[in-house]
Amino acid sequence: MTIEETAWLYIFSYCGAIGLILLGIFTIVMYRHLIRIIFGLMLLEAGVNLFLITTGYRPNAVAPILVEGQIPAAAMVDPIPQALVLTAIVIGVGVQALALALVIKSYKAYGTLDTKVLAEKIAEESGTHVIDGIAVEETST
Repeated sequence: MTIEETAWLYIFSYCGAIGLILLGIFTIVMYRHLIRIIFGLMLLEAGVNLFLITTGYRPNAVAPILVEGQIPAAAMVDPIPQALVLTAIVIGVGVQALALALVIKSYKAYGTLDTKVLAEKIAEESGTHVIDGIAVEETST
């Protein structure tokens, strides 16, 4: 692989990672639907994982497997980001499963997936009011 090809590979990979991270953050911040928020969390996670894998990549490198009697290669791929991403994928699946279970429970309890309506229903149930997105307790005078 030439230096030019390697440079383009790094550029595309980092741009893709940053794009996924920004898209995930945008989705989490801008939408009020709980399923879309979870989807944004998944995009954010994928972007971070791509970024970690890209940092550990070395062009023309070999896997870091050492065999007895073999001379180690000059360039080896860093295995730490690969292990971190593998762990992050497992943790991410668990977080997504928990989030979806909570969404299902909240839908069954309140009948909506809109965060604004959900906050109003929870506030009404607890005896508070929501004013401009802030829960305010009633005061009696």
